[in-house]
Amino acid sequence: MAKSPLHCSFCNRTRDDVKILIAGQEAHICENCVEHAREIIEQELVSRDDKGSSGFKLTIKKPVEIKKFLDEYVIGQDDAKRTMAVAVYNHYKRLKQRNGDNKENNNDVEIEKSNIIMVGETGTGKTLLAKSIARLLNVPFTIVDATVFTESGYVGEDVESILSRLLQVCNYDVAAAERGIVFIDEIDKVARKGDNPSITRDVSGEGVQQGMLKLLEGSEVLVPPQGGRKHPEQKLVKINTQNILFICGGAFDGIDRIIARRVQTNTIGFNVDKEQQEDMKKNLLKYVNPTDLKSFGLIPELLGRLPVVTHLDPLTAETLRSILTEPKNALIKQYKKLFELEGIELVIDNAVLDFMVEKAVEYKLGARGLRSICESILLDAMFELPSSKEKKFVLDIEYAKRTFDKSKMNLLKVA
Repeated sequence: MAKSPLHCSFCNRTRDDVKILIAGQEAHICENCVEHAREIIEQELVSRDDKGSSGFKLTIKKPVEIKKFLDEYVIGQDDAKRTMAVAVYNHYKRLKQRNGDNKENNNDVEIEKSNIIMVGETGTGKTLLAKSIARLLNVPFTIVDATVFTESGYVGEDVESILSRLLQVCNYDVAAAERGIVFIDEIDKVARKGDNPSITRDVSGEGVQQGMLKLLEGSEVLVPPQGGRKHPEQKLVKINTQNILFICGGAFDGIDRIIARRVQTNTIGFNVDKEQQEDMKKNLLKYVNPTDLKSFGLIPELLGRLPVVTHLDPLTAETLRSILTEPKNALIKQYKKLFELEGIELVIDNAVLDFMVEKAVEYKLGARGLRSICESILLDAMFELPSSKEKKFVLDIEYAKRTFDKSKMNLLKVA
C-alpha cells in the first residue's frame, strides 16, 4: 500500500502545493495557515483590548455628547463640563491612536495625556462629574482619598495602592485597568505646609506628591494586587499608567485669598469698576491658575503633570433649587421612589423646596447639605408611614418647619 503524501492538517494541501510544511508530533501545518492563524490572533487581541475579561467595553462619545450626558446628572458647572468633556475625548482618541486605529499618522505625532485638576467648594459636584463620565464611557473607575496616603516606609498607605483599587474594580484585568479613570479626592490635603520646600520631612504632604509623580506621568509600576503592607508575600503586578486618566479634585479652602491678592480685587481709585470688582469677589475660583495652586502648596512637578485646570462655581440658591428636582437622580425623585415602593404617593409643596434651599444656603454645606435637610424633614414620615394604611402623604411647609425645628440639623449655625 502506497504511503499517503504529507499534507497540512488544517487546509489539507499536500507537500508539493505549499512552500513550507512545519511538522508537529502528529500533524503538520503550512505557511498559509500559520499566516491566517496570526491574523486571527491579532484580531482577537484587539477585540480583548476593546473589551477586557472584566466586561468593560470602551464607548467613545464626542465632547458635545459627553456634556449633554453630564447635563442630565449635574446642574450648572458648564465650564467644568466642557473642560472635562474635551480632555476625556482627547484622552480616548489618544488610546485609539496607540491601538493602531490611526495607522497613517501613528508614527507622526504622539499625543500626550491630559490629566485634570478640579478646584471647587465642597458639595459642588466634583465627584459626581467624575462618576458620571466613567458611567458614560464604561471604563474602570475608582475614587481614592488622598488623605490616607503617606510617603513610602511610614504608617499609612503607599500611593501604589491607588492602582490596587483600580485592579480590584476591574476584577484584576490588567488590560482594562490600564485604560481606566482614577479620581483622587481631597488632593488639597496633601499640600505642603508652606510655599517654600520644608527642611523637615513632610511624609503626608510633599512626600505624597512626589510619590504620585511617576503615576501621573505614565510609567510601569509594580503594584501589590491586595494592598502592600497586609500581604507582603504576594506577587507584584506590573501596570503601565501611560493610558490611565487621573482626575484630581479638592476644595482648596483659602485659595480664594491667594487669587484675590493676585487679581487685586481691593484696588482703589477713580477708574475702578466697582461692579466688576464685586462680581469678581463672588466667584474668585473662576480665575484660578497653576500659580495659585503652587502658592497653596502643590509642588511644581505635580502641577506640570496636571495640565488641565478647571473650577466649579459656588452653588447659588437657584442652582440648589434645580438640583432638588431636575437631574435624573434628583433628591426629590429619589424620595418619591422610596415612598412609591411602599405604595404611598409623596406630594411636596413648592414652599417646602424653597425652605430646604434656604437652609442649605444658610448652612453652606453645598448639595450634600440638601440630603441631610431632606432626611431630617422626612425621617418621621419614613418611620411611621410604612406601618400605616396611608396611600398619600402631602408634605407642607408647616410640617417641614415643625420636624426640622426639632431635628439636630437645627442646631447647626454658621457664623
